[in-house]
Amino acid sequence: MGLSQRFPDNFLWGTATSAYQVEGSPLADGAKPSIWHTFAHTPGLVENGATGDVACDHYRTATNDVKLMQSLGLKAYRFSVSWSRVLPNGFGRVNPQGLGFYERLVDALLEHEIQPMVTLYHWDLPMALNNRGGWLNRDIASWFSEYAQVLFTALDDRVQFWLTLNEPWVVTDGGYLHGTLAPGHRNLFEAPIVSCNLLRAHASAVEAYRAQGSHQIGLAVNLEPKYPASQSPQDIAATMRADAYFNRQYLDPIFLGDYPVELVEMFGDAWPGISETDRQHIRTPIDFLGVNYYTRGVTQHDSDILLTRAQSVWQESAEHTSMGWEIFPQGLTQILEWVNARYGAVPIYVTENGAAFDDSLAPNGQVDDVRRIAYLRDHLIAAHNAIENGVNLRGYFAWSLMDNFEWSHGYSKRFGIVHVDYQTQMRTPKESAVFYADVIATNGASILA
Repeated sequence: MGLSQRFPDNFLWGTATSAYQVEGSPLADGAKPSIWHTFAHTPGLVENGATGDVACDHYRTATNDVKLMQSLGLKAYRFSVSWSRVLPNGFGRVNPQGLGFYERLVDALLEHEIQPMVTLYHWDLPMALNNRGGWLNRDIASWFSEYAQVLFTALDDRVQFWLTLNEPWVVTDGGYLHGTLAPGHRNLFEAPIVSCNLLRAHASAVEAYRAQGSHQIGLAVNLEPKYPASQSPQDIAATMRADAYFNRQYLDPIFLGDYPVELVEMFGDAWPGISETDRQHIRTPIDFLGVNYYTRGVTQHDSDILLTRAQSVWQESAEHTSMGWEIFPQGLTQILEWVNARYGAVPIYVTENGAAFDDSLAPNGQVDDVRRIAYLRDHLIAAHNAIENGVNLRGYFAWSLMDNFEWSHGYSKRFGIVHVDYQTQMRTPKESAVFYADVIATNGASILA
């Protein structure tokens, strides 16, 4: 069977989650609050007043969840570490009980022949560091490096894949520019400072890994191809700004050594300027890139929109997920090929891809999520098309393993291939889980042959 009928040998098939979204018990065993714990407990910020206090109770049920992963044939599991569980104050004293949870999780995964991929930061900054300025404080690069070194020392003998940050664009845009995510700031002047400090922290962790690690480290960015709504000069210019802000802001500095020129124009007086020392530091090479893909953006000029003067346009004729995101699988092929063309043949993993739909458990105990199956099938075919066109794609992680706390949406959006009853914590694999297990078992032949 040729490549055209399957994925490459040793292709890494997995699913992904993040700490605050699934673990629950955020203050257990010596842990201290994160910015998401504080944000979720602030009235009016999360739908229906939901918090991550229980979530999927993964902190207490991880052993059974790993067995569930094995039953689906997963080859890898991407999860994030709660910084304030391991270092309650953000630096200094290590909490052995918090670190021990992740050591046991990694051991359980390996015992069941599942490769761990560890994300150091998935949006849950310790409140102790937020109180010192958080991502606005230049010292955060050294705080993050110290945190990273604790985990490298404890786990690098067993973990082959590390990611520094998940979606730094979301951290900046949602957390500091528009205030829709923790810590809830709305400040044009803060956003570019945070953007630079995220990249400095990322580079500091990579440098720390070079000194003591023996495997691979990268970062995960959310990307989407930007299409102009029309061929008018205004829409085309708006699309270029949106592309610079969304897609190139965190990749150009790492791979090309400088920020997109459009950012300087967009931020204007808020742009802080980046020193040559910081530029060189941020350019520290990585081993692979994680790409999170969900949709495309059809962009038109809008002078009322802050910063980019661009807005995404709803596509009436398209199908959308319950998040309101257009289903556009060919965009995955396009964005992977774009990375390959712009930044070179860097090894890539699709570290998130999936869809929220209004699933429900049927009386027969099944969740027949036919739309998610179609979404996954079409995006996997799109990923395979990118491989055939020369992209060095090495793995795919479905978002998400199970339904969970979807940030400011609370529990109203279900992304999982496993259904979670939040009252009983019962896990029920959806039909999409059965579908995905078959894809893994056949290395993609079930959808390509």
